[in-house]
Amino acid sequence: MESGQDHHRRDLRMSEIIGALSYALDLTEGQAPGHCLRCCWIGMNLAHEIDLPEAESLDLYYTLLLKDAGCSSNAARLWELYGGDDRLIKDDFKRVNSQSLFQLGHFVLNHTAPNKALRERFYRLFNLFRHGDELATELVATRCERGADIALQLGFSSSVADGVRYLDEHWNGQGRPYGLSGDSIPLQSRIALLAQVVDVFQMAGGPDSALLEVRKRTGQWFDPSLTSALEQIASHSDFWKSLNGKSLARKVAELEPGRSVVLVDENQLDNIAEAFGRVVDAKSPYTYGHSTRVAAFAQAMAVDLDIPENRRCWVRRGALLHDIGKLGISNSVLDKPGPLNPEEWKEMRAHPRYTEEILARIVIFDELSRIAGAHHERFDGGGYPYGLIASEISLETRIITTADIFDAITADRPYRKAIPVSEGLRIMRKQIGKAIDIDCLNSLENILPEFDLA
Repeated sequence: MESGQDHHRRDLRMSEIIGALSYALDLTEGQAPGHCLRCCWIGMNLAHEIDLPEAESLDLYYTLLLKDAGCSSNAARLWELYGGDDRLIKDDFKRVNSQSLFQLGHFVLNHTAPNKALRERFYRLFNLFRHGDELATELVATRCERGADIALQLGFSSSVADGVRYLDEHWNGQGRPYGLSGDSIPLQSRIALLAQVVDVFQMAGGPDSALLEVRKRTGQWFDPSLTSALEQIASHSDFWKSLNGKSLARKVAELEPGRSVVLVDENQLDNIAEAFGRVVDAKSPYTYGHSTRVAAFAQAMAVDLDIPENRRCWVRRGALLHDIGKLGISNSVLDKPGPLNPEEWKEMRAHPRYTEEILARIVIFDELSRIAGAHHERFDGGGYPYGLIASEISLETRIITTADIFDAITADRPYRKAIPVSEGLRIMRKQIGKAIDIDCLNSLENILPEFDLA
């Protein structure tokens, strides 16, 4: 991994990093890759059309990229309530007009306990129809408040946080979770919601489908003045061509208000890794705090193993982000209280590849992407996703793998209770030379007294 000094050879733009990591948020929302970037393109073109001042445009820019930052926090609850794939539920719900009782009823009937016994379907349906309003408000509030917290943790203004917090409020006051209406809804929230709906419907049915849906919801969901602005920019073919073009990421980066470009230093890189590590851990109650603990163990092991100081921070960042690919895995798999079937295992085994693909979108994370993405490889070639052998697995990966296995064994899982530390270490000893490096395991045992694991 590159040293801290190497990172300063070029300016690191916050937009580049958040834009790349937004692909992880797209996975959790069940959206086609690039959804947040496309929303940013749509929203910033709207901002230009209405002559939004630069300071407000900057807040809007990051509201659009971070609008789904809280998306993982209600995934487990969705699976608990519906008994289906949370990603599919989220994707399909984005095409539902929640102010239409017919559409809502149809959605609930089609997505509740699919392929389950009639008794279970009835129980879940009864609960959803009886408590649907309060449950919907709970789910939206969890998502929006968590997203706002993430924005603040990343160092953005309260305006960005509010833009995320009020994303699901509607012009007529019938949105959630606070029932704001009209101009009391922050402008960046109004633009972000409109951009979201445009992208969802244009991906499903093209520009005409998107515009038709926006017109139907104008005055209910959307500020009429923003719909008028959308009609203006939508009349230009280049708008749609760029929206779905291969150079979208570059064009979105160029849309960041020029005199307000946000640059990133080493401390901010740490904050970004910590924030997205928390996004990952929020996906399942069984992984709460997992990335943070793995990072703490890995960092202490890196010191114990005399990893050069300028690489230790990257070991920690890799540990914080090693499971970011799990944002693309259904909670029906992550939280299943029993053995996974072959199809579920296939899905689960894809997550380190997703991790690598997401992190590789950031130029300075190129090596880190391979190190973090290899955390399920084994010395004997029996790991995944690539079946690497010992000589192909770096020391940094071995450290992260050891810390990851230890925390997984000694924490609660849906299919078993936590295993005591001493028993966990005994189990890990049996995997020396197969999945675990003996030097890394010895190092783990050396540093464990630093942690309160009682």
